Amino acid sequence: MKHPYFAKTRHPRVLAHRGLLTGEGTSPVVGENTAAAFAAAHAAGAEYIETDCRVTADDDIVLFHDETLTRLFRDDRRVDQVRTKDLVELFAPYGGLLTVGEMLEMFPETRFNIDVKSDAAAAPLGPIVAPHAHRVLLTSFSDARRRRAVAAVTAAGAAQRPAASAGQSSMIQVRMLSALRLSPARVLRDLDALQIPERYGPVQVLTPALLRAAHRHDVEVHVWTVNDPDDMRRLISAGVDGIVTDRADIALSALG
Repeated sequence: MKHPYFAKTRHPRVLAHRGLLTGEGTSPVVGENTAAAFAAAHAAGAEYIETDCRVTADDDIVLFHDETLTRLFRDDRRVDQVRTKDLVELFAPYGGLLTVGEMLEMFPETRFNIDVKSDAAAAPLGPIVAPHAHRVLLTSFSDARRRRAVAAVTAAGAAQRPAASAGQSSMIQVRMLSALRLSPARVLRDLDALQIPERYGPVQVLTPALLRAAHRHDVEVHVWTVNDPDDMRRLISAGVDGIVTDRADIALSALG
């Protein structure tokens, strides 16, 4: 049975990767994982937004992808070394910093795909996500971290567990087992999605066998990060359930 996370939304899914940025040269400049980027995705019609979270020096859980501020702000400090108020000031010209709690309150109808980027964020997410578990999917490259985050939400009194997507280890196991025509049922237990790249270097991750195995266990397959409309249509025609994209506006148009 499908998780409520997927109920009453369009299929195929379009997941706005860190919100919607419409390209360089736009004014005002909008940064990834900001309130403005999420508002743009919502305005374009995106029902799902993919984002990332980390903990600040004040133990607030904020939306931030990288471990450090280097790429975005040319500042080599780690996010967990920076006060929340300082991050707020840094993000102010680029669309506004959000905590996970602020995001869930600001966009009450949106479904969120939250990548838990640090071990420190897993447990504190529990009481924040618990009231919204029906519209949140938790994931992480670390299966152990994802399990801790899901368990924290359940322990905080959620009416049901949040949806969950596989970490790297689980993705590798499903890929190998499906290739060998062995059942991945144990690996897919308590998972609602496999979110994968089409390829990883020379390795073809998405295969017909993987798709069949996932669908046999009622698990959706979403491919990241796809920005070309022809690739989007090709993947959906192959049976993929969702596209994670930097250009949700283009995807929504291309996929009808």
